[in-house]
Amino acid sequence: MIEILDTTLRDGTQGQAVSLSSDDKVAIARRLAAFGVPLIEGGWPGSNPKDAEFFARMKGVDLGASQLCAFGSTRRKGLRPQDDPSVQAMLEAATPVVTVVAKSWDFHVTEALEVSLEENLRMIEETYAYLVAQGRRVIHDAEHFFDGFKANRGYALATLEAAVRGGADTLCLCDTNGGSLPEEVAAITRAVVEAFPGVRIGIHPHNDGELAVANALAAVRAGATHVQGTVNGYGERCGNLNLTSLMPNLVLKYGLELEGIPREKLVELRALSHYVDERANLTPNLRAPYVGDAAFAHKGGIHVSAVLKNPRTYEHVPPEAVGNTRRVLVSDLSGRSNLLAKLAEAGVEVPKETAGALLEEVKQLEHAGYSFEGAEASFYLLAHRLRGGEMPFKLLGFSVFMHANDDRPDTPTWAEATVRVKVVKPHGSPADAGTHGESVQHTAGESKFGPVSALDIAFRKAVQPFYPEIAEIELSDYKMRILSGQESGTSSGVRVIIEMARGGERWTTVGASRNSLEASLKALTDGYAYALLRKQPIPAG
Repeated sequence: MIEILDTTLRDGTQGQAVSLSSDDKVAIARRLAAFGVPLIEGGWPGSNPKDAEFFARMKGVDLGASQLCAFGSTRRKGLRPQDDPSVQAMLEAATPVVTVVAKSWDFHVTEALEVSLEENLRMIEETYAYLVAQGRRVIHDAEHFFDGFKANRGYALATLEAAVRGGADTLCLCDTNGGSLPEEVAAITRAVVEAFPGVRIGIHPHNDGELAVANALAAVRAGATHVQGTVNGYGERCGNLNLTSLMPNLVLKYGLELEGIPREKLVELRALSHYVDERANLTPNLRAPYVGDAAFAHKGGIHVSAVLKNPRTYEHVPPEAVGNTRRVLVSDLSGRSNLLAKLAEAGVEVPKETAGALLEEVKQLEHAGYSFEGAEASFYLLAHRLRGGEMPFKLLGFSVFMHANDDRPDTPTWAEATVRVKVVKPHGSPADAGTHGESVQHTAGESKFGPVSALDIAFRKAVQPFYPEIAEIELSDYKMRILSGQESGTSSGVRVIIEMARGGERWTTVGASRNSLEASLKALTDGYAYALLRKQPIPAG
């Protein structure tokens, strides 16, 4: 049984671009508890007001079987534990468990702490004895333990002995600089396990060598039963151990049990990962193992053909085991299997021999700068058109004017746009009094936010009277990329990716052109067309 300590709310917040408010920390703590994480390290209450506020708020929060941990350090030199503000802050946090960092490397003791080796041992033992006497479970975080062990094995072990004498029930070995190798971690962890029978041994690796998960697995194989890490691997420098990778490896590959987290809970892993990213205002890692969008995405035609026959051909675990889904990508590398699979997702089945025209069109468009693997809505529209489906509208032309106030240079420029759109009027639309047919609309819009915004406003004016549901659609993301391999400078081609949303639904479209406004308008209008057509089946021919 492996005990997980999540330090996203403490060590994770030390990562670059990671910032969590007190509200965020409370919400994430609740979500971790709902997932079943037994130990949730909330922060260092003696280091900053935000963490002190968090612990004050958490005193009224029920975490079920999960326990909140406060983090701190051993007493400072020259102070008794009861007189040390950091030690007292841990107690004031009123958590049943405390994790306390202490020096294990003699180099750090003399250079960073500037105390004698003997004083460091006393600081550890006295601090822990005091905390245990106050009713706390003490987890000893042995900072820089692997570097310290390699430099001075005897002293590193002596710091662990002092922790045990003080009453710590868990000795967590920290690879603080993140540079240890799996074979080193395994050998040193095994030596500690043998030296401290009956004491729980833990591992806290950092990822500076891209080996945190490997090092944690090596430590577990050597006898460690306590693991510290963060959701999505947040943390200082290159990050901490990524629990969203470690936990499925332990359960699905080694067949081990996690305390408080049954195997079936792993189906919530992707949702947990994305929830924490959302709270941290970070974009989920596309290529994250197990939980990323690309983790079970298949692009090559040979791969897709095999996966459709038997997923085990190119998937090491079932995606649904961790709450993920299989994705088939469409690109110029696709074969007919990719296209048929994507059409099947839309509820369309076509014979293999009729997919050739669509495949050729996809490859030609990708050569021109399109990319359908991240814009599946545009792929569906392409299939719809090629199979003879009717579109709700057709763009006939557009113009854009930029206005500047020469007399008021401090006044921002604003854009004016006009569009000509042929709208196919649906039966019973508010604008056609029950008739059906086509109507050419010529409308204008203006915006202080630039030409794309002005084009969007003008287009909505043209189409919304016939399709009122367009008012519910929001533009949620817009990206433009210069296409390499084409002409340089302002003559370069561009690809525009637009994401739209309505309620909880999201879809993405693509446009490409040497004219950035044309590419933008193409992606924009495709987004609206998809929203209007998505409930209609793509014609099968």
